[in-house]
Amino acid sequence: MTRVPDDVVAICERLRAKGKRAWIVGGCVRNVLIDKPVADWDVATDALPQELMKLFPKAIPTGLQHGTVTIVASGHHYELTTLRGESTYTDGRRPDAVHFVDDIAADLARRDFTMNAIAVDPASGALIDPFGGRKDIDAKTVRAVGKAVERFSEDGLRVLRAARFAATLEFELDPETLGAIAPTLDTFRKVSAERVRDEWVKTMKAPQPSRAFEIMRQTGILAITCPELLEGVGMEQNKWHALDVWKHGMACMDACVGDPMLRIAALLHDVGKPRSRAFSDKTQDWTFYDHDKIGAEIAFPIATRLKLSNDERDRVVALVRHHLFHYDAWSDQAVRRWIKRVGPERLQDLYALNEADLRGKGPIFKESDLAALALLKAHVEKVLAEGAALTTRDLAIDGNDLMKVLGLPRGRIIGQVLEALLEVVLADPAQNEREALLARAKEAAAQIQGASGG
Repeated sequence: MTRVPDDVVAICERLRAKGKRAWIVGGCVRNVLIDKPVADWDVATDALPQELMKLFPKAIPTGLQHGTVTIVASGHHYELTTLRGESTYTDGRRPDAVHFVDDIAADLARRDFTMNAIAVDPASGALIDPFGGRKDIDAKTVRAVGKAVERFSEDGLRVLRAARFAATLEFELDPETLGAIAPTLDTFRKVSAERVRDEWVKTMKAPQPSRAFEIMRQTGILAITCPELLEGVGMEQNKWHALDVWKHGMACMDACVGDPMLRIAALLHDVGKPRSRAFSDKTQDWTFYDHDKIGAEIAFPIATRLKLSNDERDRVVALVRHHLFHYDAWSDQAVRRWIKRVGPERLQDLYALNEADLRGKGPIFKESDLAALALLKAHVEKVLAEGAALTTRDLAIDGNDLMKVLGLPRGRIIGQVLEALLEVVLADPAQNEREALLARAKEAAAQIQGASGG
């Protein structure tokens, strides 16, 4: 069982010493009860905000109007919040007004799910559980506090949190709670892209993120956040796949071992298939030519819409673009060109994505299907060990050499010449010598200038 940090106990004891009550509340209590790690510890108290600032003069007034201060102790941040009730949520995120109360049960009544509406008295260890959260935890059920429609109409993000908890905790949604999602999606539409992104990232840490995405699909959440994925629902593939495009994407995401961005790439890797699907009279089967290119074009606006950082977006799009490869005794030159095309920094991601893609084929997958990937990894290791140039930075000359020795002007032509030299070295690594490259550079520069009329 997770132990309550000494700093949290000390905060509660200080409040009690001043005649105030304090309880440990929220997700940390839930995680203690199911023996999962606790990231954040929250404390609720009947002390008013002004009293909290007097008792903890170094506290950060992070949300004083809502009764919340943050206490920093031993390098950790702890939220301390006055017991409160809430009014309506016009913006679908925050209450229009709060009023402070002195009843812990009234405070718990404003929370989203019963499993998050449990408090612990640290002095006695007694649970305050007015909504049956402990029973729902034991039954592995996500249930809204009170009327689910009201809870979801207050804060639009709660419908996405319900889906996420079902995946991360491996719980099932209570039928009434599940049924309340679709009627309250107008409130969900008000949720910012940043908050949606954060929930996606948290969902990707689940053993099977597909549990959440199936709920999103069934309830209409996904039609709002990422309708492009729905194009693959029920879309038959070909003899190489036992699952439709949607189910394969789910299986690939679940099988993908890595961080959230890699799993998002797995989710989106075949998003281009529905728009590239065509029937081949020759093979009498479906084809998906260029679905990797089309998928990358679709993934870019999705990643932008989700407010991923530029680096995260570029990583996801690159993985979608380059996920499709089939190793078949490539030559050393072919391996070098592949590494250059996909980028050395993407190799481990692509290995993980390829394995997940294979495992996501469904019941037709066999462990022997991974043999080609193992051979590619070994071939890549051999090529990298040989130290062959794979980027222009690996060349024996650089832009300064081109300007000083050949007198080339600073500008675009420098990069063009270096790229031309890299092509030479990719074909024959022995050419990566200063004098040989300078000679080649002179020829390349002349060709480039001639082609441009320079």
